[in-house]
Amino acid sequence: MSLGLTALELARIQFAFTVSFHIIFPAISIGLASFLAVLEWRWLRTQNPVYKDLFKFWIKIFAVAFGMGVVSGVVMSYQFGTNWSEFSRIAGSITGPLLAYEVLSAFFLEAGFLGIMLFGWGRVGPRAHFFATLMVAIGTCISMFWILSSNSWMQTPTGFTIENGIIIPQDWLAIVFNPSFVYRLFHMAAAAFLVTSLLVAAVAAFHLLKGRRDDLVKKSFSMALWMLLFLAPAQILIGDMHGLNTLHHQPAKLAAIEGHWETNTDEGMPLYLFGMPDMEEERTKYAIGIPNLGSLIMTHSLDGQVKGLKEFAPEDRPNSLVIFWSFRIMVGLGVLMVLLALATLILRKGGKLYEHKLLQRFALLMGPTGFIALLAGWFTTEVGRQPWVVYGVLRTKDALSPVSAEQVGLSLVLFVFVYFIVFGIGIYYMLKLMHKGPEFIYSNQDHTDIAVLQASKRPLSSIDDAIEQIEIENKQRGDKHND
Repeated sequence: MSLGLTALELARIQFAFTVSFHIIFPAISIGLASFLAVLEWRWLRTQNPVYKDLFKFWIKIFAVAFGMGVVSGVVMSYQFGTNWSEFSRIAGSITGPLLAYEVLSAFFLEAGFLGIMLFGWGRVGPRAHFFATLMVAIGTCISMFWILSSNSWMQTPTGFTIENGIIIPQDWLAIVFNPSFVYRLFHMAAAAFLVTSLLVAAVAAFHLLKGRRDDLVKKSFSMALWMLLFLAPAQILIGDMHGLNTLHHQPAKLAAIEGHWETNTDEGMPLYLFGMPDMEEERTKYAIGIPNLGSLIMTHSLDGQVKGLKEFAPEDRPNSLVIFWSFRIMVGLGVLMVLLALATLILRKGGKLYEHKLLQRFALLMGPTGFIALLAGWFTTEVGRQPWVVYGVLRTKDALSPVSAEQVGLSLVLFVFVYFIVFGIGIYYMLKLMHKGPEFIYSNQDHTDIAVLQASKRPLSSIDDAIEQIEIENKQRGDKHND
């Protein structure tokens, strides 16, 4: 079942598919873990039950996302042995230890405290529970550290030698803190927190549009939008510095992102807002750009010189059409995030933050954009690295396992089928929880020993039990009111 594609093309599609599914869930986990830590800290400081109610609501979303992130990550890692065994053989002495450090320092930390975080209410003291939440949040960030270190090394490899065709580590500090690592780490961290901020704001906006005006919804909306106001402009600044780093270390990727074919010598490089890069004709069709702005952004000079794609051999060029548009989708959504943040700041000063329906609709529509921008950014990064799996060192075609197109095609079809069923159900479950929204009933409801035991046996179904209990008690309140 080759679908008319080569084994290399199918293996790349399969990895792109699995990593695209996977990255969504760690982004939610990273952002929500920190958000939960902030909520619990605020509850400990103020004893305001609103923070505890919000914690108990969002921890359910976190638990589902965390579980799906672990499962999808394990599946993805198997492909290093099945489809990319040559990559593992040649570069495994570097990528293997980096991933092992992630397991030893991050995954064990998360796993050790996750149970206390999820089911520790009523079993441990409030401060001990907060410590567990904090450790899980720190664990997710440490995990991000090592994963981004490994990926960044593949983009800007340093600290190694090649012996008998095998990459041998020489300087682990240079490997871990490679030239692009810091920029990618902060860019990804900001992206994860933006994903969470937009998700929390969208859920709150949905309930505001339904007519809710209680403290749970208003507090969620306010906290998420304050975070967005800080993160959206910061992400643009981080992205600019990341772009300058890419220009220095991966000039072919930068030229492909900009659809820039000819090296400008007598004038500045334009910034194309629209265009259709043609890899065969070596030009960008229908280009609409702003003169000199590309040079100003890339070199901070109106007439700064930037290498064009024609400076690189055709076999060394990434696909400009793909990353030209994935980059612009990411940047365009980033601009909309800034506009949303500024609009909320203006309305906050006017005291209309919770009553302006147009703003709430805007926030609701922006909910998925964090995920879209995240995926667009990763497509830009990974497609832009091609045709290299380790930039300038190991070509993607040379990293492939000796597998047939039929074998990879069959596994790809199975992955698509299973992923859409399993993760489709998980995403539906999360959306169902968000549709229910946070409830005040949790304020005075600690986990009893019986409830904890039941939840530990059936952790996900306990969420449904809580929702059903809410519906029953709300109905009882309504009946009393009618009487």
